[in-house]
Amino acid sequence: MMDDLFYDFKVDKEAKTIYITREFDADLDLVWDAFTKAEILDQWNAPAPFTARTKYMNFKVGGSRFYAMISPEGQEKWSLQTYISITPKSNFKQFNVFTDPEGNPEPTGSDWDYKFIEHKDMTRVMITIHNESFERMERLLEGFTIGMKMSLENLDTVLMNLSAK
Repeated sequence: MMDDLFYDFKVDKEAKTIYITREFDADLDLVWDAFTKAEILDQWNAPAPFTARTKYMNFKVGGSRFYAMISPEGQEKWSLQTYISITPKSNFKQFNVFTDPEGNPEPTGSDWDYKFIEHKDMTRVMITIHNESFERMERLLEGFTIGMKMSLENLDTVLMNLSAK
């Protein structure tokens, strides 16, 4: 793994939008799979010491992923991601909302737009997250900033292990 992978995290509070760009030392197919297959997502999509567990995932337009981030004490924080559009190996969009364990959503969520670009055996992922509510974004921002960076670092390790197979 390379130590100088590009990472940029910007917040535009006025627009209620977060912009993340991250480079990975892996080919596009593998990075795409890491973002779109539950068995790989569950390996990296939670900052340690939390873990992720997908209850179900149907990666297609109109489909969804229902999953929990689980604390070491066993507390679960559930989320539902509904896929709005998918252009294979290039882009997908989803709506994300926190829920209770039965899937009943909170009043506001966020729109996520993922773009994937491959260049010389590296893959760059650009994520734009638009929050429906400024209050929601403000409430989550500090923990999200730290957690997202940790999760993407987890993904580096997962990609390295998968590339070695």
